[in-house]
Amino acid sequence: MYPTIYHALLDLTGIDLPFLKMMNSFGFFVALAFMSAAYFLKLALERKTKDGSIPISYKKVIYGKAPSFGAIINSAIFGFVIGYKFVYLARNVDIAMKDPQGFMLSTEGYLASGILGALVFLGITYNDYRKEKKQYPEPISKEIAITSKEHSWNMAVYAAIFGFTGAKLFHLFENPDQMIAFFSDFDFAQLMSGLTIYGGLILGGAGVMWYMNKHNIPLLAGSDAVVPGLMLAYGIGRIGCQVSGDGDWGINNLAAKPGWMSWLPDWTWAYTYPNNVNRVGTTIIDGTCFEGYCTELPYPVFPTPFYETMMAIGLFFILWKLSKSIKIPGVLFFIYMIFNGFERFWIEKIRINNDFLTIGGWTMTQAELISMLMFVAGITGIIVLQKRYRRNNIA
Repeated sequence: MYPTIYHALLDLTGIDLPFLKMMNSFGFFVALAFMSAAYFLKLALERKTKDGSIPISYKKVIYGKAPSFGAIINSAIFGFVIGYKFVYLARNVDIAMKDPQGFMLSTEGYLASGILGALVFLGITYNDYRKEKKQYPEPISKEIAITSKEHSWNMAVYAAIFGFTGAKLFHLFENPDQMIAFFSDFDFAQLMSGLTIYGGLILGGAGVMWYMNKHNIPLLAGSDAVVPGLMLAYGIGRIGCQVSGDGDWGINNLAAKPGWMSWLPDWTWAYTYPNNVNRVGTTIIDGTCFEGYCTELPYPVFPTPFYETMMAIGLFFILWKLSKSIKIPGVLFFIYMIFNGFERFWIEKIRINNDFLTIGGWTMTQAELISMLMFVAGITGIIVLQKRYRRNNIA
């Protein structure tokens, strides 16, 4: 496992770049996931704008107006953080790299360079205003079309912020014993580990829906545009889980590798996640040992993130193909719900998770319950939309 991009680059190529210790492997793949989702969302929005499913929306922009107080403050804060942290980092690489995430969240830094950074960014803000003022001596208001690219990146940002918050909150609600420790003894590793995907999906979806409503994007057509990229993002995010070893693995798997998997590496069947980012397990005796992460699970487990990556990427291609042929708005979204619910329900059977609900002696996890509801809602939604479509066409 590679807890950071530094460890991956060092092990695979021998290149030693200490500053990459600041780049968590899981975070890297999460960022890649959102970029991929935004790209395919842009393509889907462009297609739906051309066929009239989504109308062009506009925003009002005032040219020649002085920057707002909020914009000035944001610019100053951003410049201060850059100067305060990164000048210190450049001069104290060895100290900062011992615990890079801890350093970034600490108060260590240079006040003088922070103030200088704030002044530089304020100067850049003023210079941009001065150039615009030359072109527009008097403030002028214009309405400009919001491009599909702008929509897609804005929606990705909303999904990221709301989704991460939801993923963390749902995990803490599911594991109340960790909630007190999280707030009383906070560290970066706790923030980036322990995320519940359905919490992210629910709150992230709510954030995107709010954005679509604000910009008059039809909910059903907009949701259809979102889901192919969302499925791809899930698969890429699971690569991050697998590469970093963040704890989203399966139950113990001591069974012999089946013959039909003989052509695959052994780790695709059972794996001990050496050097996992959570530092879980026993000390590594035989094998590569990264300082600070030298542990592996005592027994091999199912590498469920790998399985989910394969399934999610496969389902993405199916959804992307269907998106070009399905004409009833909303149907693709409900197909996604069926796919997501079915996939997650069965992967839960070999994943480690806390029991959430017991009904008549049958226990289920939080994810199993939500996935069942998604599956049923997906089927119901398709039936309702098809009936409405036929009724409207007959009328």
